[in-house]
Amino acid sequence: MSQYSEIYQEFARLLEIVKILRGPKGCEWDRAQTSNSLSPYFLEEAHEALEAIQEGDSQKLKAELGDLLLHIVFQAQIAEEQGQFNLLESIRNINTKLIRRHPHVFGDVKVANVREIKQNWEEIKLQEGRKSLMDGLPKTLPALLLARRIQERAAQVGFDWENVEPVWQKIEEELKELKEALQNHKSKEVTLEFGDLLFSLVNLSRFININPEEALYSSSKKFIKRFKFIEKELAARNRSLRETTLNEMDEIWNQIRAKDNQSDEKE
Repeated sequence: MSQYSEIYQEFARLLEIVKILRGPKGCEWDRAQTSNSLSPYFLEEAHEALEAIQEGDSQKLKAELGDLLLHIVFQAQIAEEQGQFNLLESIRNINTKLIRRHPHVFGDVKVANVREIKQNWEEIKLQEGRKSLMDGLPKTLPALLLARRIQERAAQVGFDWENVEPVWQKIEEELKELKEALQNHKSKEVTLEFGDLLFSLVNLSRFININPEEALYSSSKKFIKRFKFIEKELAARNRSLRETTLNEMDEIWNQIRAKDNQSDEKE
């Protein structure tokens, strides 16, 4: 049996299992679910898959992709029961879209580089009926990722700086405006200027080829690790956080920071 045959067989088995779970003799919990009630779990599984990718854990990713696939099948099963569409239509749609948006592979379009591929991709999306290059961005995207995607789309049609130097200048300009808004006690302006500063920093991440979401996530994880070290160290001293001064906590923080820096140097 070929690998594709095994995949088809197991995928068909998954479809049948979900259909049984949703059926009259299936699971009461599964039968009660709706597209909306499953949405939080869908998002959670997507985040768990992303976490496995970031951690480089292939075994975890293998499991999480299966969980994510289950949710895709589950959503399609609910839609079919309601007479909206079925999974076959979704698969046909994506197959057709992939071929249409890759004319340099499945057609006779010539491209010189990845930039031209991305430009063609966005132009084809506009031909599909979108009125703006900014249409189609999910409202539920994390704000940092949304900013990155907005900037990438604009850059693909030439609305971008040529190098990183103006980006640094923009960051400095936005930081100055934020400080002025704070000094003038203008709360609405503070919020706007803070957002502009973040947007500029995301732009910087694009120029230096860093994923801002992953960078902030890594920094957050690092903070959690170091704060837990403070808690552990204070517990060993029979001290609580509330009994400890900021200077004492800083001292412990610097200890773990020094250890982390030594580990980074060894790597």
